[in-house]
Amino acid sequence: MSFSIPRFKLPGVLSTIGARLPQWPHSLALASALNVAARIGLLPDDSLTQLEGRSFLVEVIDAGGQACFCYRDGVFRPLFTAPVNPDLSFRANLSAFLQLLARQEDPDTLFFNRELSIVGDTELGLVIKNMLDAIEWPQLPTLPIFRH
Repeated sequence: MSFSIPRFKLPGVLSTIGARLPQWPHSLALASALNVAARIGLLPDDSLTQLEGRSFLVEVIDAGGQACFCYRDGVFRPLFTAPVNPDLSFRANLSAFLQLLARQEDPDTLFFNRELSIVGDTELGLVIKNMLDAIEWPQLPTLPIFRH
């Protein structure tokens, strides 16, 4: 049985509430997750070196949340204030990010369908896209309840 993430948009009230909440926990969580991914070898070292000194903003539009981080001295670091002009920013609804992570959709398709906005350094965006494409996600075992 395969699971497919549907396209959805969270109710507008969540965006309103989410935008009023502190954003630093999102930045801390995402930077920490990226550091773990780098440590266990999911992120290619040659791509990581190209991120040195760069700042990033990831905005989940329908949740009203954003995460800001940079890559400095070989470590992803949360930024507790959003940079005025990050080197690269990504904006999408939650479903688009989930589809991207699950490899149900690729960044190009989401971008050309206007479901993912990418603003900033085009060359850096290509580095990130290639880095995501190179990730070999571990195969998760199928749970017995999902077997036919």
